[in-house]
Amino acid sequence: MKISERQENPGSQIRRKRHGMAWYLRRDWQLYVLMVLPILFILIFKFLPYTGLSIAFKDYKVAKGYSESPWVGFSVFEKVFKKRDFGQALGNTLLLNILDLVFSFPMPVILALILNEIRNKYFKSVMQTLLYLPHFLSWVIIGGIGYSMFSLSSGVVNALIQNAGHSPIPFLQEDTWWLVSYVFIGVWQSMGWGTIIYLAAITGVNSELYEAARVDGAGRWKQCLHVTLPCIRSTIVTLLIMNLGKLMGGSFERVFALANAKATQYTTTIPVLVYRMGIESGKFSEATALGLFQSIIGLALVLAADYTAKRLGEDGLI
Repeated sequence: MKISERQENPGSQIRRKRHGMAWYLRRDWQLYVLMVLPILFILIFKFLPYTGLSIAFKDYKVAKGYSESPWVGFSVFEKVFKKRDFGQALGNTLLLNILDLVFSFPMPVILALILNEIRNKYFKSVMQTLLYLPHFLSWVIIGGIGYSMFSLSSGVVNALIQNAGHSPIPFLQEDTWWLVSYVFIGVWQSMGWGTIIYLAAITGVNSELYEAARVDGAGRWKQCLHVTLPCIRSTIVTLLIMNLGKLMGGSFERVFALANAKATQYTTTIPVLVYRMGIESGKFSEATALGLFQSIIGLALVLAADYTAKRLGEDGLI
């Protein structure tokens, strides 16, 4: 029988029976049960809090609750924007996150390329484990390690500097040095975990491309430059877009763990200001308004970056 005849004969084709949702629930009920807790977590802690955004437009009082607190429109936002700390928090948030983007974002890419070139599997696995470890430490622990390493009087690094005959450096006790230490510690904490996605993308690169490059006389460096990086470019662009959405965010735990009374110029950020307004001062409407402003700007940055990436020929997020 010819191929054309088999294609015209519907009886020769295998027809898959379509089942309803109930059939799949009976067949895979264990998997659906496992999904219950994550779905409840998302609904309770991610979507349910959206109902509280209304207090950004109310003169919210705990005793009156959501329903009886009067609506005041955008006056809460005006009050927040006129605060003296708002300008400082906005500037510090942008500064810290831009420095993070400049120094922390390229490091996982560079580290993934280096790890990809390691041929000893045992040494590679050990290095990956050591590099991933800081990601699983809380910022409270990392802050303690930072002060143990960089303290002016009892830090290990300053002890070595003094033993070498030099004056100690105020890594965490002076504003400029605090900023440098903040960025350095952030790079150390995040670079190992960020390599996972890039290493996964590198494993998907066609090996024939490397063989063709070797035939053309390309060494390791040129293979990374002309084969590996172009093949993982879409992954890099996607993660860059997602990181641009964090320019107005930042980590409250990171700043709070490394803050001290001697270096205060850069420690007032938007997450810290939200904490001061909401938890310390009990101004829940102002804290919610500031958090909502932060989220809207972050969403706008993601959409703008996605649009720009598509205009430049990349896939983007949406």
